[in-house]
Amino acid sequence: MSTSAAGGITKWHSKDGQFHRQVSSFRSFVEARPDAPFPAEAGRYHLYVSYACPWAHRTLIVRKLKGLESLISVSVVHYLLGPNGWEFASPDEVPGATLDDVNGAKYIREVYFKAEPEYSARFTVPVLWDKKKNTIVSNESSEIIRMLNTAFDEIIEPEYRGINFYPDELKEQIDDINSWIYDTVNNGVYKSGFATAQSAYEQNCRALFESLERIEGILASNEFLLGSRLTEADLRLFTTIVRFDPVYHGHFKCNIKQIATDYPNILRWTREIYQLPGIKETVNMEHIKKHYYMSHTQINPTQVVPLNNGPDLDNPVVKPTARPY
Repeated sequence: MSTSAAGGITKWHSKDGQFHRQVSSFRSFVEARPDAPFPAEAGRYHLYVSYACPWAHRTLIVRKLKGLESLISVSVVHYLLGPNGWEFASPDEVPGATLDDVNGAKYIREVYFKAEPEYSARFTVPVLWDKKKNTIVSNESSEIIRMLNTAFDEIIEPEYRGINFYPDELKEQIDDINSWIYDTVNNGVYKSGFATAQSAYEQNCRALFESLERIEGILASNEFLLGSRLTEADLRLFTTIVRFDPVYHGHFKCNIKQIATDYPNILRWTREIYQLPGIKETVNMEHIKKHYYMSHTQINPTQVVPLNNGPDLDNPVVKPTARPY
């Protein structure tokens, strides 16, 4: 999720009323090789995230499931996206948020300018920061989660080594399903919600629900998207689905159906992932709801936040058929 370098931070649509997501600017990689430009080292890297942002949420989940919390530190921004973009706040001011104890920045934009003084694009989260080189490694969530997936395997605790959410034998299938889910679901909710033309809204909203029907069918026969194994594809989709009923259904007008009442297989799958050890603590519904309903004043000028938190994901308990990863 992003903010612009030159004002108008909530004006992301083009003249045709369509929402167009920015391509990430920093695309380097942390690698296991000690001679790599960005080698995997304990304590060297820092994540900047928002609990509200589904793209940043992916990185928190993989960091948790791969046992990287002691190796990669994290800062969490304020849920409110203000005129100057993402801001840091103390936990006393905003429970769940943190100050930036790495660069001492007040806003995430300052981190970008430290890495690139002439930077002129949007200031997005997540950001993976190199404390040694004092620069941004990457601000592309899909690539950050792949770094976290394997690059640190030689230095993490033995119980986490070999956990692989992008295994060689499933890469082609993962890439294929990621492609259409990203376009129509992950980004589809934004293309629906930020559309400023009726035709753009209807086109993207209908495509979104066609894909949800497709996913419902897949999960009617599969425990996870690609069978009995939890993969990157599931984690990327989960962060959108967990926000769907409490935010996207109303705020983004994605209201043809709801997860809680109309998609029993997606709901079962969501509960199963949410109930995995450590996942629940990466879901901060207060930050999620307050961000969307209070930041997007062009959609919700009153900033009133609805009460609904979506379906109960703690109950009933869904037990995996085996360790899913």
